[in-house]
Amino acid sequence: MGLEPLFQAWSYFRRRKFRECADVCSQLLERPPGEQELDSEYTVFQAAWNLKTRALTEMVYVDEIDMDQEGIAEMILDENAIAQVARPGTSLKLPGTSQGGGPSPAVRPVTQSGRPITGFVRPSTQSGRPSTMEQAIRTPRTALTARPITSASGGYVRLGTASMLTNPDGPFINLSRLNLTKYAQKPKLAKALFEYIFHHENDVKNALDLAALATEHAQFKDWWWKVQIGKCYYRLGLYREAEKQFKSALKQQDMVDTILYLAKVYLRLDQPVTALNLFKQGLDRFPGEVTLICGIARIYEEMNNISSAAEYYKDVLKQDNTHVEAIACIGSNHFYSDQPEIALRFYRRLLQMGVYNCQLFNNLGLCCFYAQQYDMTLSSFERALFLAENEEETADVWYNLGHVAVARALLQTASSLAPHMYEPHFNVAILSEKVGDLQRSYTAAQKSEEAFPGHVDTQQLIKQLKEHFAML
Repeated sequence: MGLEPLFQAWSYFRRRKFRECADVCSQLLERPPGEQELDSEYTVFQAAWNLKTRALTEMVYVDEIDMDQEGIAEMILDENAIAQVARPGTSLKLPGTSQGGGPSPAVRPVTQSGRPITGFVRPSTQSGRPSTMEQAIRTPRTALTARPITSASGGYVRLGTASMLTNPDGPFINLSRLNLTKYAQKPKLAKALFEYIFHHENDVKNALDLAALATEHAQFKDWWWKVQIGKCYYRLGLYREAEKQFKSALKQQDMVDTILYLAKVYLRLDQPVTALNLFKQGLDRFPGEVTLICGIARIYEEMNNISSAAEYYKDVLKQDNTHVEAIACIGSNHFYSDQPEIALRFYRRLLQMGVYNCQLFNNLGLCCFYAQQYDMTLSSFERALFLAENEEETADVWYNLGHVAVARALLQTASSLAPHMYEPHFNVAILSEKVGDLQRSYTAAQKSEEAFPGHVDTQQLIKQLKEHFAML
């Protein structure tokens, strides 16, 4: 005997089989036109409509708490800048504001904006804020995508386009015909409808209108709706208005997610000190909350205060000893602090936890080499090459192999696979200069300068070579 259809749809939803859930709900909604009106009572039709809306939303849902990438559009149209030159230690846009006594940027690799490369891939730490328009137009080095990052809003547009695949026959809800005032008075339906409009349809304007009507119907006493209005304002770039909504929501209900959203606003306004204070106040109310401690560590890391970041990542591991980001960042910090043996322990821990990718074996190979465990070095790099998913990752492995073997051939392979990376070209130039092949050195140095015009060592090498050629 089969399950009742609505219960079966709910079972699919609980097991995250959203496509099957939506199909069953669609069958329940196939009724004569006269029966498809949403009555005042919570009918089976309303339940099926609500469940299908939630299923379609979950199919394209993306958690927006993590800081998103700031691209060209946000750089040009930044109307929130208060001062062109911020005080040291108060801005994320100023490279070289190290305060913690950690490894210098000359030892630890940095991005083109001057920010130290972190041990864990996060959207906000891949390329940093471009300092010039020329740097912004260039394809940034990122482990997430090989395409140029245009703007955060472009990602939302792509999500909205991808949502069309969930409804090949057309949109499930015609937003232009919705009576938002009517739905705002039905709390059981309004929240599911808002998330569908906001995440699935990517229609921020209608979502904001619905949230405003719903919070007015709730007499401004529902903190959830204030958070949603804040999310809409943030998506529209109205950060000060979003700040007011999140603060008002926190006064009514203390929630960790609301603190994270508010900190995200402060980071976009380039106020990391305010975000740090907010996280620390949140820890007073939610002691030991991992996401808040991790947020503090991320900000310190982005402000080049590496030692403080490492301490907070250690606090994260005291609460959650399987936190991948904290383990990776601490391991990276130990490696660049000239402690490869300790870094090797952390990376082996990730391997024991089931992390199995090119980046991990690449780091294991480097740690084994500098810890003089040569028997494991080449095998780790071979495994990294086997697991590489694109030319960028392959180039990174060959680049490190070039350091291990000190061979120009391997570095030339890396430069041919990823010509936009300046590191292989620069090292080919250095090695060629050491062995006396000055013409090849000058050619490689020019390619390095094209990939990263602001690299000081490349400019010095070119100057030395030009002086040598002038003496001939």
